[in-house]
Parts: sequence; C-alpha cells; structure tokens
Amino acid sequence: MPDCKDIVEGVGEYDVAKRTANVPYPYSQSDGQVYIRKSQKNWGKTSYAFVIELKMEKKVIGIMSLESINIFTRTAITGSWINKKYWRQGYITEAKIAVNDFAFGTLQLRRLTSTVNTDNAASNATQKKMGYIHEGVMRKSARSLATGKVHDLNLYGLLKDDWKKVRSKLI
Repeated sequence: MPDCKDIVEGVGEYDVAKRTANVPYPYSQSDGQVYIRKSQKNWGKTSYAFVIELKMEKKVIGIMSLESINIFTRTAITGSWINKKYWRQGYITEAKIAVNDFAFGTLQLRRLTSTVNTDNAASNATQKKMGYIHEGVMRKSARSLATGKVHDLNLYGLLKDDWKKVRSKLI
C-alpha cells in the first residue's frame, strides 16, 4: 500500500486528527491500511475517498471524501483532511471543487452536507467560500477519537443549483 505512509504522516499529526471525529491518535500504519482497504471496498457503493496528491512529488497530502451516498435521496456527506504542512495553500479548495463537480455532475446528486467543528475557523471559512449554507449548530454531536472531547458541529448544506452559481467564481 504505497500511499499508506503518506496518509499516516498526514492524518497522524495531532493537529489534524483532533479536528476529525473518526481518526484515532496516535494513528498507526495498521490504521492506515485498514482505512485504505475499507475505502477500496466501499468505492462507488456508499462512498468515494479521493486522495489529494502533489503530482510532482507523487505524495498524498490529504483526502477528500463523499460518504453516506444515498442514491434515492440523491445526497451525500463530504469530508476532508490535509497534512498540516499544506494548510492554507488552496489544496482543499481545489479538491472540493473537483469532488463537488463529480457529485453533482457524474453522480447527479442534488445536495451535499458537511459538518465542521465550530472552532475550526479555516474549515468553516472554506465551506462558506464554496457556497455551502450554514444550516445550524449540532450541539455536542461529535466525539473526537483523537482527543475524546465532545464537539459542537456547524452543519452546512449545498444544493446543486447553488453550486452552479458559485462554481464560476471559484475557477
């Protein structure tokens, strides 16, 4: 599993892991292998996990995912993380544009949702920049495996029609 080392390095950083609900800390090589196998098994069924890669270095620096895909309701949940070394460099925005295009174009979904810890200023700003509408706060709804702490989450939603309006401003 060639990407496993990069995944462990990136999401295994405490400052990254603590901003997620489902990533333990420390994050081991075994955790990475389990994640990769699960992602491969679920690919195209209930989820898609896309790597964010620096092409020149052939290095995985993050993951952008579509999860809980529901073909009947035409909805999914987005999630992401990026190696701390690459924060605030536009990689998440670039990846989110591609994944939103895939979700609304290829999969013909009508709505995406995303949840973000209320104290994660950068991720909250990214959701708004991408056209996601803040729909409320889910109080004490997520517990971080990395810290054991319970967090409030901001809930964001993006409709296909809204994405069509926002996309041209981002490209």
